[in-house]
Amino acid sequence: MSANGWFQIVLFLGLILAVTKPLGVFMARVFNRERTFLDPVLRPVERLIYRTTAVDESHEMKWTEYATAMLLFSVVSMLVLYIMQRVQLHLPFNPQKFGAVDPSHLAFNTAASFTTNTNWQAYSGEVVMSYFTQMAGLAYHNFVSAAVGIAIAIAFIRGIARRQSETIGNFWVDMTRSVLWVLLPFCIVGALALVSQGVVQNLKPYDTVKLVEPQHVTTTGPDGKNSTQTVTAQTIAQGPVASQEIIKEWGTNGGGFFNANSSHPYENPTPLSNLIEMFSIFAISAGLTYTLGRMTGSQRHGWAVWGAMAALFLVGVSVAYWAESAGNPLLAGVDQHVSAMQAGGNMEGKEVRFGIANSALFATITTDASCGAINGWHDSFTPLGGMVPLVNIMLSEVIFGGVGAGMYGMLIYIVLAVFIAGLMVGRTPEYLGKKIEAYDVKMAMLVALIFPLIILVFTGISSVKPFGTSSILNPGPHGLSEMIYAFTSGTANNGSAFGGLTVNTPWYDIALGIAMLGGRFLMIIPMLAIAGNLAKKKYVPASAGTFPVTTPLFSGLLIGVIIIIGALTFFPALSLGPILEHLQMHAGKAF
Repeated sequence: MSANGWFQIVLFLGLILAVTKPLGVFMARVFNRERTFLDPVLRPVERLIYRTTAVDESHEMKWTEYATAMLLFSVVSMLVLYIMQRVQLHLPFNPQKFGAVDPSHLAFNTAASFTTNTNWQAYSGEVVMSYFTQMAGLAYHNFVSAAVGIAIAIAFIRGIARRQSETIGNFWVDMTRSVLWVLLPFCIVGALALVSQGVVQNLKPYDTVKLVEPQHVTTTGPDGKNSTQTVTAQTIAQGPVASQEIIKEWGTNGGGFFNANSSHPYENPTPLSNLIEMFSIFAISAGLTYTLGRMTGSQRHGWAVWGAMAALFLVGVSVAYWAESAGNPLLAGVDQHVSAMQAGGNMEGKEVRFGIANSALFATITTDASCGAINGWHDSFTPLGGMVPLVNIMLSEVIFGGVGAGMYGMLIYIVLAVFIAGLMVGRTPEYLGKKIEAYDVKMAMLVALIFPLIILVFTGISSVKPFGTSSILNPGPHGLSEMIYAFTSGTANNGSAFGGLTVNTPWYDIALGIAMLGGRFLMIIPMLAIAGNLAKKKYVPASAGTFPVTTPLFSGLLIGVIIIIGALTFFPALSLGPILEHLQMHAGKAF
């Protein structure tokens, strides 16, 4: 570890702190229908959309209608993306003449992935998807799936803020405003910033260039025999990268234009582009904590939530940075220094231009949020360094979290924390003037149980059946970690992968697709039920027995609830995976 590395981590958190209030105020104004500086340009566009789609923007919805609208929109969007993949050969903007995405289970997996804001990729984007599919299919879903998450978070916040109301807003209006005001303008500016750093943005066919020296590539065939080919040319993939890169980070999507994702020099060429992308992942989610405080009339509560998130973030990035800087003890006596400017440590699977600090920071950020973009290979991290991204996802990605998803996930933990506090003082728990009753706790626990149920059931089946174990490329605890990571990432709608697991198979494509859909929609519905129930309740003035939710004590309780629930659920799996691998590594065995 180095002072320079710590400076970069502190600088990043400082930038997130700086943007929290202005962005939070802006979003509160947007969703309260107050005037913003973008209204003269965007209001006419918004009205045109409503006239075209026959949406009554003054209509308010009950939580059941809100949920129905969200589900119908998602089903239709997923079906359109599936069809688009299957017929992309006949669609425009396909200079490489890519055929249909095949097999069909891969197209299903991808459609489910991008509809749920997961952006899990069991394919290499630059050799499978046409420009039209990348832009009109995948990038479109990057916008609308993120907008759905923001809309659900705002609906939940309204449920807390409103008194004796049957409604929580209008889904179509919330989603449209999320796209037009929160996502699109910032992505236009961000895309131009990335282009200035060298991120590619064009519609040209791929270039083929002659190699300076021929390369001899040896491959092993199905019969076990090796064959050598001489390669004299290289294909340079390119395309509309910057426009997709910025929304994949700003909307916490994560699916890269290239298979190498944000470690590819055309997606992330410079340290400044790396900082822009990391900042974009956390910005909206941090701002939503201020929006929570502003819309509920308790700004100190919003900062208490921000503080809990920041504390968990710092713990995670510190462990990851320490573990990666320590290097691999099995390489004792070997110079692990990369250069005079780079401290020694585990550089396996990392880009030299980013180094250990920025690789550990990026890995922590992308799994704190439901982003999944990567600038290093998590599979190549040390056992404890790789455990940090896995634990971040297992904690339901509420450490700032995905856009909207992190906020409504954190609100579930807040309901549970307030309930526990009420039990400790022996009175009915209250949260910002609303009594937390049996129905609210039941729905919150349903959310808390659905998540591990999906992960552990699918991982258990995969670990004992040949169609699951045949995809493992690494033996022992590391292979188990890869499998657990895949289903955790899919269910939490993260989309990053540990690697080392062949997932483009009928079982993994279908199972992960189901996990993504379940992890998204089976958790959103109980959340909206809580929002609808809270909105109906009367306001209860605070009394001497009310547990304050604006203090460091509350932040500490919230952190404790998050960690305890995560540990009780997943510690056995972690013990058999990364923890066991760490102990065996120090005993002289690697996997």
